Formats: sequence, C-alpha cells, structure tokens
Amino acid sequence: MNFKNFYLQIFTSALLLTAALGFGQQANVNLDYNPQKDKEGLIPFSAAVNSPEVHDDRTVTFRVKAPDAQNVVLNPGAINTALGKGREPIPFTKGDDGVWSLTIGPLPVDMYSYHFRIDGAQIADPNNTQAAFTAMPPYSTLVVHGDEPSYYDAKNVPHGNVTRHVYHSDVTKGERELYVYTPPGYDSSKEYPVLYLVGGSGELPSNWIYDGRANFIMDNLLAEGKAKPMIIAIPNNQVIHRNHPEHAELTFDIFEKELRNHVIPIVDKNYSTVESPQGRAISGLSMGGRHSMFIGFRSLDLFANFGILSAGDTDAENSLAAFLNDPKVNDKVDYLFVGQGTKEAEGFFNARVKGLVDALNNHNIEHEYYDGGNGGHDWSTWRHLLYYRFLPNLWEDLND
Repeated sequence: MNFKNFYLQIFTSALLLTAALGFGQQANVNLDYNPQKDKEGLIPFSAAVNSPEVHDDRTVTFRVKAPDAQNVVLNPGAINTALGKGREPIPFTKGDDGVWSLTIGPLPVDMYSYHFRIDGAQIADPNNTQAAFTAMPPYSTLVVHGDEPSYYDAKNVPHGNVTRHVYHSDVTKGERELYVYTPPGYDSSKEYPVLYLVGGSGELPSNWIYDGRANFIMDNLLAEGKAKPMIIAIPNNQVIHRNHPEHAELTFDIFEKELRNHVIPIVDKNYSTVESPQGRAISGLSMGGRHSMFIGFRSLDLFANFGILSAGDTDAENSLAAFLNDPKVNDKVDYLFVGQGTKEAEGFFNARVKGLVDALNNHNIEHEYYDGGNGGHDWSTWRHLLYYRFLPNLWEDLND
C-alpha cells in the first residue's frame, strides 16, 4: 500500500468534508450569515467557552466561565424586547465547573446587541468575537440565523466600496472621520445622489456599517432592482460631548456648520454627485433623526429628502414652526419619511414621533409614516426601516 497516497487521500477528504460543512463557531473566515452556529465543536480563538451558540431552532445558549461570581444575568435590551420580557434581567444558572449558562428563545432572525452583568458589573460577552466599538462602552452582537442569508447579510452579489476619509475640521478643532459608500460599478462620469446618514447618541460612523449593515443592505437592494444607485456618506455627528450640560442647545448648530464647511464639500469634491437639494438626502436614527430634522428642515437649500428614524419632537408645533408654516414647503421637499419600530410605537418613544407626525398632518405636509419590524429602539428597527421603506423610496422624483 502506498501510505503517502493513503494519508493524502484522508487529508483531502477531511478538507472536503470541512468545506462541505462550512467553517465552525466564529471562525471569522468568511462573512457568514450564521457565524455563531457550532459546526465543528470548536470554541472561538482565545475564548474560554463557546458563547453565544445559536441553534437551528433559533434558541441561543450563552456561557461565561466565572467560578467566583455570585450573580450573572443577561442585561435587558434588544433581546428582552424581542422576547417580550420587559426590562427585567434574565438570570444564568451556575454549573459545577464554574460555567454559568443561559438558554433562551426561540428568537426572530435578526442581530441583537447585548451585555452581561456579573456581580453588578456590565461587560461585553468575553467569549464573543462579534463586538462593537461605539461612542459608548462596547457591547456584543448576537446573530440569529435563518435558513439563508438575510437582507442585511453579505450575499454573492456585486458589492460597493466603503472608503474612510480622515480630515481636519476647523469646527471641532481636530481630525475627524467620514465613511463613504459608492455603489457597485460606480462611474465618475455619471452624477449620483447622496444620502447623508447619521447615527444616534452612542454611535460612530462605522456603526452604520457594522451594526446597521447599510452597505450590504444597499448592495442587496440594487441586486434586487429595488433601489436607485446612490452614494451614502456617513459623517460623525458626535460634535460635542454627549453628556455636556448644553448638548441639546449646542449640537445642532455645531453639526450644521460641520456639514456645510467640511462634510458636504469633501463628498462633492471627491465624488461625482448631484449638487442640488433634490440630489441630497439626510437621515438618521434617534439623535441622528433629530439632527436630520432640526438641521435638515432649516436647510432646504441643501436637502430636499429626509428620513427621520425613531425621532421627532413632542413640541414640534413650536420647535419646527418655520418649516411647518412655510407655504411652499411641499414644493421644496421631494420625500419625507418618518419611521419607527412596532415595539417603539407601543412605548414611550412614540410620543416624540407622534408629535412630529401630528404636526405634519396639521399643516398638510406630504410625508410617509411607517412602523414595522420586530424591534424597539434598536438596530433591528433601523436596519428594517432602511431596507423595507426608506432606501427603496428615495429619489423617485429625481431624473435618471
């Protein structure tokens, strides 16, 4: 027997079997739609245990090795919202080996941000390689998969590019960043409309890429023929410390100046854009929705399209009086979208959104209102709004 060929055949068969099964738990080899499914019985690199483990029935097992801990819970958040469990933490059970575990679900197919709380200290899951860095302490991401990639996953379709620009700002007196998505087949001889997309109180520009999956959502919409090609510019709308006592009074003026002096000029200089209000949109979530509303509505020389996501104002009649009482506002606005999650519409966040929608209705201002998805005030909602409503309806009045 030729042992060399025999062992080569075994090795080749093992490779083919591994390829057929796919890579294991959090291998981070491909941009998998099911990165937390355990296929090989391996734990994530440098982790103590396998966590989270997502099963095909959409139940999830969390684990953490903490033999000296007295209390371990899953902090309330997006997972609680999806499970309808309110704001109470969900307790783990301690095993004889010092490993605490918790199995929950089934959960709807989606991505969920979460924290553990161990003896009162809030931490990210120390065994999960899917983590976010933000303008607030980091959290972990749970990816509950279905039978195939979701609308926000990387699919085998043409992909656009995301470029990070670093520039000096005379407004904030320092170096700042700006992410720009260009669609597949971007052609500098053509002019593209631009969506300026901003985050919430805890977000950085990268969060619209890694948590919001805006680039993959746009790739998939284009491949499905459901949206028009566009540039998406994602600036940093953190322009003053979020805990500054005068944040609400200062942030809008500062960010408007940043947009006018730096962000829009950089995009128009480096990309082939439609340089008119009809070719620009501004949209954001939560705090970014308020930036889009309070800055955008008073900047009709810049923007004619708006996406207000999970935001509004309970006193919109007064705070937006100039916009609401402009007799030509419907001629100046091409598309105005106001959206929130179904669970948001059932809770206290709805008051701000309702205040805005009521004011728009009172003044007969054309707009689209929508609530949908399974989420609350979280990324599940903002991805849903982007894919199912806002992006497909942008630029309907813009000539090709």
